[in-house]
Amino acid sequence: MRAAFMYGAGDVRIDTVPDPVIQQPTDALVRVVTTCICGSDLHPYHSMPAGEASPMGHEFIGVVEETGGEVSTVKRGDLVIAPFAWSDGTCEFCREGLQTSCLHGGFWATGGIGGGQAEAVRVPLADGTLVKAPVGEDSELLPHLLTLSDVYGTGYHAAKRANVGPGDKVAVIGDGAVGLLAVLSARQLGAEQIVLMGRHKDRTDLGRAFGATDVVTERGQEGIAKVRELTGGHGAAKVLEAVGHMPAYEQAIGVVRAGGVISRVGAPQYEDAPVGFASLFGANITLTGGPAPARAYIEKLMPDVLSGAVQPGRVFDRTISLDQTPDGYAAMDRREALKVLIRQS
Repeated sequence: MRAAFMYGAGDVRIDTVPDPVIQQPTDALVRVVTTCICGSDLHPYHSMPAGEASPMGHEFIGVVEETGGEVSTVKRGDLVIAPFAWSDGTCEFCREGLQTSCLHGGFWATGGIGGGQAEAVRVPLADGTLVKAPVGEDSELLPHLLTLSDVYGTGYHAAKRANVGPGDKVAVIGDGAVGLLAVLSARQLGAEQIVLMGRHKDRTDLGRAFGATDVVTERGQEGIAKVRELTGGHGAAKVLEAVGHMPAYEQAIGVVRAGGVISRVGAPQYEDAPVGFASLFGANITLTGGPAPARAYIEKLMPDVLSGAVQPGRVFDRTISLDQTPDGYAAMDRREALKVLIRQS
């Protein structure tokens, strides 16, 4: 089969590798129908040292082709959504809805498990991981359902961990796919004011369509002052940071209200962050967030996707074939595409 591999910074290739096979009775083999490139995939694209090839991709929808003898919740022919972490669904963390900390789980494209940017994937712990979608592989809803694999669930996690609720003033930092879907999620949870901090008009326009009431294009102290002005001078009670770089975290500290919450879901690309008296402690600010347990949210968020009440797949603004995946990375890196959808040809 064909699959995408990264060999170093800026070096993505499509290789031919052996087809995956069932290795454990809890496995399923899934033929990938659609996958995508994530903003987090650009982190290694910028900095990965040249060396051994790494499989890529952690978001996919596919059709079950084969199951191990102990798999009972999905069967051959089912269209399934794979969250970006695989999990058993039974350990104490899974039962608490924290599947990214599953005692027996893991993440795609690591530890000998293939990536989603491929023609097929072996799915460990299929019963705990995969969620059946009640549509066919030709459904127009597939791009929207694919966001449940990661970015919609991650945006929702940001808002949920911040306890966004009716009447809240929320600031969202970052106009990537996760930031935009954090806007959508904050609106769903009842936020009254949502200030989106972003500089790309096509993206912030989509953010307004998702529910942003204000857009702040400025950065640094100018941007902080603008957000504070828009939120009555005191800042936003809930701040959702969807970037992961230190300047975004510093923006979050600058715009959060005393007694407020910063919820980080952008994978931090830094070792240390200020959490002392002058930044968080003195103002009684809560710092939360983390890798989203997307599996915990799929069944909750799916009905609105199926009904058309929300259209999170609008974050996809380019569609390519698997063979064009290297071009997709380059387009996202150049900010020519927000999020690239990969359809199997």
